[in-house]
Amino acid sequence: MRAMHEMLSLVGERALVTGAASGIGRAVALRLAEAGAELVLVDRDDAGMCVTQGLVERVAGAGAVAREAVELGVREEIVSLWQRLEPVPSVLVNAAGSYPFAPFLAIDDSAYRAVMGVNLDAVFWMCQGMIRRRGSRGGSIVNIASVEALLPFKSDLAHYGSAKAGVIAFSRSLAREHGGHGFRVNVVVPGGIDTPGTRRAAREVLRLKLGRLIEGVDYSRRLPLRRLGTADEVACVVAFLASDAASYMVGSVVAVDGGFLSA
Repeated sequence: MRAMHEMLSLVGERALVTGAASGIGRAVALRLAEAGAELVLVDRDDAGMCVTQGLVERVAGAGAVAREAVELGVREEIVSLWQRLEPVPSVLVNAAGSYPFAPFLAIDDSAYRAVMGVNLDAVFWMCQGMIRRRGSRGGSIVNIASVEALLPFKSDLAHYGSAKAGVIAFSRSLAREHGGHGFRVNVVVPGGIDTPGTRRAAREVLRLKLGRLIEGVDYSRRLPLRRLGTADEVACVVAFLASDAASYMVGSVVAVDGGFLSA
């Protein structure tokens, strides 16, 4: 039997993390680097990735991380990314996300496609790129969904919740189709997490929508833990799923939500 610290180690692995410029993506990058992985950071925000790179290098040393500025809503940029990546990452974490609030009847084609492009389409094409390049070598994929996919709670997020529900369905289908080829595909479902993105959304709520403020209070009351989670609490679960310690987990949907879904 291998020691637990060996099972959790990612030494010798190369991990690609999308949405790495901030929030959950940045926290995931730091935890994977701590576990020994070499990092490829992907985001459209290169300045934010520079900050993440500096933080990662404090943990893992210079040369342990690369940056790739990519517009994840554009399939051609994702295809180009996977064509030039060498060596090919053995771990993929799709953490990028976009959740602009918009009333259902106000969503037009452009807004719909923008949200689907980042939250669902990018996950699809990133996974296809990895599996195509890795082939028989397999790998670990962790996709980030949301509690909005399972129990919609906030108003004006029908497009976002639909995309994240798609991430869950897609991930489970992919696990079934490619689990026998050495790919472990799992999903993490965060609840309310304190990130720069959620703080910006909260400021918008305070300015514009009393109804959403009430929703926020109701959400907090429902939580057994009575607090928002941290990006690092999500990242620790992602690091576990990426490691050999989760070797028999395929197609799993893991909630990191402070008990929201069970309350």
